[in-house]
Amino acid sequence: MKRYLSFIIFLLCCFASFAQNEDSTWFVNNYTKLEQYIPMRDGVKLFTSIYIPKDQSSKHPFLMTRTPYSCAPYGADKFAALWRTYLIKYMKENFIFVMQDVRGRYMSEGTFEDVRPFNKNKKGKEIDEASDSYDAIDWLVKNIKNNNGKVGVLGTSYPGFYSTEAALSGHPALVAVSPQAPVTDWFMGDDFHHKGAFFIMDGFSFYPFFGTPHPKPSTTYTHGFSFQSDDNYNAYLKTGALKNFSRLMGDSIPFWNDLYQHPNYDDWWQARNARNGLYNVKPAMLWVGGLFDAEDCFGAWNSYKANEKQSPQTDSRIVMGPWYHGQWSREGSYLGNVRFGSNTSAFYQDSIEIPFFNYYLLGKGNTANIAKANIFFPGENKWHRFNKWPPENVQEQNLYLGSDANLSLNDKPKDWKGYDEYTSDPAHPVPYTQDIHFKRTREYMDDDQRFASRRPDVLTYETPVLNEDVTLAGPVIADLLTSISTTDADFVVKLIDVFPDNFKYPEDVKGNDKNYPMGGYQMLVRAEIMRGKFRNSFSKPEPFVPGKITEVKWELPDVAHTFLKGHHIMIQIQSSWFPLADRNPQKFIDIYKADDSDFQKANIRIYHDGEHPSKIILPVLK
Repeated sequence: MKRYLSFIIFLLCCFASFAQNEDSTWFVNNYTKLEQYIPMRDGVKLFTSIYIPKDQSSKHPFLMTRTPYSCAPYGADKFAALWRTYLIKYMKENFIFVMQDVRGRYMSEGTFEDVRPFNKNKKGKEIDEASDSYDAIDWLVKNIKNNNGKVGVLGTSYPGFYSTEAALSGHPALVAVSPQAPVTDWFMGDDFHHKGAFFIMDGFSFYPFFGTPHPKPSTTYTHGFSFQSDDNYNAYLKTGALKNFSRLMGDSIPFWNDLYQHPNYDDWWQARNARNGLYNVKPAMLWVGGLFDAEDCFGAWNSYKANEKQSPQTDSRIVMGPWYHGQWSREGSYLGNVRFGSNTSAFYQDSIEIPFFNYYLLGKGNTANIAKANIFFPGENKWHRFNKWPPENVQEQNLYLGSDANLSLNDKPKDWKGYDEYTSDPAHPVPYTQDIHFKRTREYMDDDQRFASRRPDVLTYETPVLNEDVTLAGPVIADLLTSISTTDADFVVKLIDVFPDNFKYPEDVKGNDKNYPMGGYQMLVRAEIMRGKFRNSFSKPEPFVPGKITEVKWELPDVAHTFLKGHHIMIQIQSSWFPLADRNPQKFIDIYKADDSDFQKANIRIYHDGEHPSKIILPVLK
């Protein structure tokens, strides 16, 4: 039997390899590649790879991605392996594929600027990423033969930012854009800051190679700095204060230096909020993101909302699936230990994205089945379609923290008294995951939180067993009444789905094959950190008065999740999340300038009496 099974697996692998080779051969035989420097209005030329169908029987649309990550491979005889992805389906429709190195990156000329601000009042030869998109599109439709005059743009992560900016270009040929996990606001919620807290692990792993100056076109970049360790918790803790990381980084990375010069949400950061330009948006928009995206969960939700508010006439839609960063282009049946019952990525590709671009660029089919909001709900493991987001039939309900680690849904505590207290020690911060590893995991976004609930510096509150399903659809608000013994502290709130003790997935539901014990699993649904000094203003931080009861209230990224009957809802509260976020010295200070000696313990109290009812405000779908 084992030999037979091995033979079947061998045949399947051979078939998959044959299919890939067949697609590769088809791509090379049916497309030609053109490498072109496209001039911008200020004279700078941007390197562009263009894959053109040989088919001459009809005119073809463009599908473009602008990227800071290279449009390699370079050489007119070297083809990108687009055929290995679902993009092969666009190839079979004879789309013209365009990939462009953005200004100042890899083979393009000019000076690169991170999240270059949008300039709505450009004059003459002034540029931004919107104007570079316009000039590239204009050249393409005027110079590439046999095109149908229609352009679509898509990109994930940083290319998602460039997709947003392309949508602001105003070029009449640009009819459809899909920013996917778009970088949107690097202070408030994407990649390198969350609510003002610096996400040191992502920043320090990214910028030593990405941020290297690039004075002239090149096909390569530096590999950057590397710790000699397999344990990120230990390595980052030993490195200490942020100024020590700056010494390791050196002074040659411009954006890293900018981070240290702008500790608050000042005009410099506000100009780099990609939502600023989302007015009078002309093309149809398809915003895409992952519920469990560790990098850019904030971007898709909040760009879509800004687009709806600031440009209500735009044909704008959103898709959020149970995905890590970019997982919609890969297998989508599970993330870490949590299973979703189907390949959600394949559904997205075949039922949403491809029909979207086929309709707007080819005039093929329709978009009737693509709602305004197309959202997957883990727990019940189903897609829902809504005509707005958050949905109309959502009611805010209070989840009150109570005595003896209890949570009460809707019922304000009457006889509950007092507070819970813990000591936050920067020398022993709460880890973001229980594993020993160096690179930040993507699975932490739905990982088991039992390791944290066992720590004395993590407060844990739990509802009784749910007697009916509870579905959340929208942003969750943490509203804590707290006092601290120092002048600053961070607050992390986690929303957790606690599985029944006897829970097991059916064997026919696809997972990661690790057989992790799921009975009593504490699934992270959503978590967010708040740097306490920003509680009243992200631009003008304020110290705490030691011992004074103070409200700290902030919004967590949107949630789409069903807590099933028989499960529990859990809330965890802590004051460090390391080394995901940098440590707060727990002293009112510019943390980028803090010394190792500035770090101190803080006693944190969370109140839950009738006069000071700490609560979590839930968006309950009725």
